Amino acid sequence: MTGLYVALGDSMSIDDYAGGPGRGAASLLHRNHDRDFADWAGRDLPGWTLRPLARDGAVVADVLDRQLPQLTEVPDLVTVTMGGNDLMGAYGDDTAAAAVVGRVAAQGEGVLSRLRALTGPSCPIVVTTVYDPSDGTGEVGGSGLPPWPGGPRWVAALNGELAALAARHGALLADVHARFRGHGVTAGDPARAEPRPDGRDLWFCGVIEPNAWGAHQIRAAWWEALERRG
Repeated sequence: MTGLYVALGDSMSIDDYAGGPGRGAASLLHRNHDRDFADWAGRDLPGWTLRPLARDGAVVADVLDRQLPQLTEVPDLVTVTMGGNDLMGAYGDDTAAAAVVGRVAAQGEGVLSRLRALTGPSCPIVVTTVYDPSDGTGEVGGSGLPPWPGGPRWVAALNGELAALAARHGALLADVHARFRGHGVTAGDPARAEPRPDGRDLWFCGVIEPNAWGAHQIRAAWWEALERRG
């Protein structure tokens, strides 16, 4: 079986923070890194082509206006990671966060509408919830950021909008937020820079980025969403 897999979105999808080429979430979904994840050998997309359009720092408007226009072929599978950078732009400001959640909902509607118009109803589109490195505390010590007690509530609101988008457009939902709970500040220091820490319970680096173990878990969440679809 062959097909075209397109990865849209932000740094949750890319290789940069997971240790280099082939180690990010989209790369692992496409081709497993057997040395790191031997139990996942064979759970990938042999013969498929990966087109990675996700970019570091991308906001939803970038997905809509810069990434989608690059799609010149009809994909057979799409994963989307978006919204986290939009919310980070409002860090610490509850009023601004409310506006961001509304904007993500509106722009995300454009993303999913255009994708469905391109792919038709049969293509699996996987929408990904946004994780919380504070593990619900609103604080990541060592990050240099002040506490934001309301932050986890706005992450939940954002994820509610992403889930609603997926439901309206017949997309799959990969609940990375739930999967990552307990693997941020509870497990170690998300602000550390190492992409491959010795302790595999910590899934973040650079505060908000997925390290190698986090990238694997995002891939696993996508795979499980696809398996639920059958």
